[in-house]
Amino acid sequence: MPIENDIKQTTSFRSPYHRMTVNLMYTNGWVCDEQMYLLKPYGLTIQQYNVLRILRGQYPNPVKVADITERMLDKMSNASRLVDKLLAKELAQRTECPNDRRAVDVVITEKGLELLKIMDQHQNQWETRFHNLTEAEADELNRLLDKLRGSTE
Repeated sequence: MPIENDIKQTTSFRSPYHRMTVNLMYTNGWVCDEQMYLLKPYGLTIQQYNVLRILRGQYPNPVKVADITERMLDKMSNASRLVDKLLAKELAQRTECPNDRRAVDVVITEKGLELLKIMDQHQNQWETRFHNLTEAEADELNRLLDKLRGSTE
């Protein structure tokens, strides 16, 4: 179903670029809503899930909060607050950085790793909804999105 039907728009977009912008924003909202539905049973937000995956990617090495902020998908998120939420859930732990007392190191806990292992199975199943695109189409979409952001090689 085209974007015009999804948003119940009866007039034309002023340009293909305007249509693309609205389509990207609408699709982002759709993907985020679907992802939130997947995360809800685990008591996690999309942003907390993103931080956990960053921590797992660095495991067993600790990560500074500033480095987490730099890597986050949602640049508007408050990484310190997200880390605090993960600490309260015992999914991460914080230690003082031995080289800089003002800096804080964060590492994922075994509980966090186990949770992500369980969630990976559900995430893989969730991603099958995108199999209406071929792998070549997914690669092309990724290439186009990278190009749109100016992130081409």
